[in-house]
Amino acid sequence: MGAFIFLFALTACDSNTHLVTLPSGEYDLNNPAKVMLGEALTEISGIFFYPRDSSVFAISDETGFLYKVHLNKRFLTEEWTFDKKRDYEDLALYDSSFYVLESNGNIEKLNFAQAGNAVDNRRSIFPGNNEKKNEFESLYYDDGYKGFVMICKDCEDDTYDFTTAWLYDPVADKYTSSIFRIDRNPIANKIGVEKLKFRPSGAAVNPITKDVWVISSTNALIVVMDRKGNMKDVYTLNPVIFNQPEGITFTPTGDLLIANEAGDKYRSATLLIFKPKK
Repeated sequence: MGAFIFLFALTACDSNTHLVTLPSGEYDLNNPAKVMLGEALTEISGIFFYPRDSSVFAISDETGFLYKVHLNKRFLTEEWTFDKKRDYEDLALYDSSFYVLESNGNIEKLNFAQAGNAVDNRRSIFPGNNEKKNEFESLYYDDGYKGFVMICKDCEDDTYDFTTAWLYDPVADKYTSSIFRIDRNPIANKIGVEKLKFRPSGAAVNPITKDVWVISSTNALIVVMDRKGNMKDVYTLNPVIFNQPEGITFTPTGDLLIANEAGDKYRSATLLIFKPKK
């Protein structure tokens, strides 16, 4: 295990610079606490809150490292190598193992070695990888389906009306297509556009409401839906705060955490923290 020091700082956003957005009934999306992340996480792409020590595990696009950001130990981030450079997009923890999603649908299962200083991995190959164009950036575990839900960002079977979701069963090591479809039309109607090509970049289950929160960096939206993909609400995102949101996770008490990639050389990657409204 290698411990590396990267500077990050906790700050509050200046609400006077915010643009008008749709209000959230559960969170004030205009006023996060902000953690400035270091250069290693410039392309942060997936996050998962680890309640045992109130830290956040993260992956960064194309690095092949698993990172751990200690929120209660400022300036400390750890990292472990698990594979070579690939297009890594999301991260989830289930049954003491981490699962890392690649953009083509492959999933890597990570376990820490007994010595605690290395990561062992097993790679599951998405079916028909070379036959169809399928791109994913969202992965979360659903206990109802007893597996990981992967929401398409851009899959060949999708249309302008529907975005599909796949299931990965970690026990059987099996993929299942089209377990549900997200109807894009109610989302488009909610934000007042005629057509919408919905392109999710991250998703997580809210442990308090049991709803699924899906973030889309391209669309600058958060879509709240039930576990079968039916839209319940939509929130537009302020680009001043959410310059490139790619990762989303919740704490067990319902705090919402969203990760922004740096986006360009003049910005830093950030971790935004939102407390539920009382």
